[in-house]
Amino acid sequence: MRIERVELRRISLPLVSPFRTSLGIEYERTALVVRVTTPDGEGWGECVAGADASYSSEYVEGAEDVLLRHLVPPLLSAESVTAAAVAPLLAGVKGHRMAKAALEMAVLDAELRSYGMSFAAGLGAVADRVPSGVSVGIMDSVPEVVDAVAGYLAQGYRRIKLKIEPGWDLAPVRAVRERFGDDILLQVDANAAYTRADARHLAQLDAFDLLLIEQPLDEEDLLGHAALARSLRTPICLDESVVSARSAADAIALGACHIVNVKPGRVGGYLEARRIHDVCAASGIPVWCGGMLETGLGRAGNAALAALPNFTLPGDISASDRYYATDITEPFVLRDGHLDVPSGPGLGVAPLPAVLAEVTTAVSELRRDRP
Repeated sequence: MRIERVELRRISLPLVSPFRTSLGIEYERTALVVRVTTPDGEGWGECVAGADASYSSEYVEGAEDVLLRHLVPPLLSAESVTAAAVAPLLAGVKGHRMAKAALEMAVLDAELRSYGMSFAAGLGAVADRVPSGVSVGIMDSVPEVVDAVAGYLAQGYRRIKLKIEPGWDLAPVRAVRERFGDDILLQVDANAAYTRADARHLAQLDAFDLLLIEQPLDEEDLLGHAALARSLRTPICLDESVVSARSAADAIALGACHIVNVKPGRVGGYLEARRIHDVCAASGIPVWCGGMLETGLGRAGNAALAALPNFTLPGDISASDRYYATDITEPFVLRDGHLDVPSGPGLGVAPLPAVLAEVTTAVSELRRDRP
């Protein structure tokens, strides 16, 4: 394909309720939506970088800047672009995986639409729906968490994830287990809030038969995770530490994880996410798809990815109304604890023009130079 134009839209979507983790509180989703235009059509992508640099070194304004200055121009200069060619074309720019992932996603969407092929088919999906889990943020009181979990279970969510941090871990987990029993799939996510010195404290979570503990230590501390994995019965899952198939292979070789959370934006795109899936499958390590408060665009891509065979655990692919009163696409609806995998060409969804216009706060674009 030849890329004629790339449009970047910064959008702001209010959350239905504040979402608190060990990193802070979010009240709205500030995102960057990417649209590429080719002679034959268009494709959409979403950058998952946050409003600030608390989760990652990337943030929305920085992603927009690097896209406009360094990432989009090589694609507009190339005579022919495919999704597989995006990473090599952008290899001269170090890092910025979330920005690169958004651009690759838009190109892949355009490419698959031109073939009349869905994201799911293009990635190698084996299911037409995926089980849906939900992430429960840190709240003001334990009873509030228990009430929230009760509501999500009543809606049909197949797995509960509790955000934890020092001082907010054993009590909410104990309360949820006591209230709902051992039958519910329950896991916790620390977002790297603990240190190696907390190993004995974290071992107390073993009593609650958790599915996993996600990213307890700093993202660069693979050796610490390996040591922690030897001292806990609860399986260790890595999130922020895994940024590529190579880092996944290294973590597995070190014994730093039993499970991997795959987030396409964090690892540079859906093609690298599929490679991580394959590396983990070859090593007998199950994977699941994490969430970054995506709009319907990212939700569609993630549902397709989660339909690959080694995604054997429910992911953070919740219904649209978990986070947004109005999504920018047609909403994803929970049915029997699952979300349908879109089957239309490309992502199978596109932004609703009126809604997109209403939530857009800034627009930038670059066009291909004409001879």
